[in-house]
Amino acid sequence: MRLLLVEDDAELVARLKPALKRAGFAVDVADNGIDGEFMGNEEPYDVVVLDLGLPQRPGLEVLANWRSHENPFPVLVLTARDAWHERVDGFKAGADDYLGKPFHVEELVARLLALVRRSAGQPAHELKQGGLQLDEAHQQVILPDGNAIDLTGTEFRLLRYFMLHPGQILSKTRLTEHVYEQDFDRDSNLIEVYIRRLRERIGKERIETRRGQGYLFRGDAG
Repeated sequence: MRLLLVEDDAELVARLKPALKRAGFAVDVADNGIDGEFMGNEEPYDVVVLDLGLPQRPGLEVLANWRSHENPFPVLVLTARDAWHERVDGFKAGADDYLGKPFHVEELVARLLALVRRSAGQPAHELKQGGLQLDEAHQQVILPDGNAIDLTGTEFRLLRYFMLHPGQILSKTRLTEHVYEQDFDRDSNLIEVYIRRLRERIGKERIETRRGQGYLFRGDAG
């Protein structure tokens, strides 16, 4: 899943980005409100972490502008722990969740995963589709027979995106946009390689090729 982190505290970014990547997110960073707003409007993010105390443009204004452009991605707002009024204002502007500083990275990751699942219409506590269960803590997929298979970072992000969008035809371009970070060389042909690897792990019949359109993951409804 692709995540935008809008935060001007360089030390916090240096701590968060590796942890978020380990949790299976492709992470882009903006250190001011203007760049953050632009990136949110231009790129298809699955979830956003937004600090309110940003230079150049306040976080609340950025959030309100995103919502005025009907950007639907879930937004988790970072606030000072005792600033209850910021939390209220954030919800009014369109925030989906908040976390007070300082915080534990594990709680941030748990909240983000819950937001992503809910936004895709999945239960907030787990991700199951087509007899498969995704173990997000260990980046494994658990097969119907109980066997757990380790996945690489890209395989994990790709399978998670498929499982969050079962029964939908997903183009190579769309998959590439949600699996890789902004500065990654997005060769869409690599997606074919990773899909082939996933099929070897979970069964060829679970991911259909729709010629000229893309791929379809056969979930519970399939």
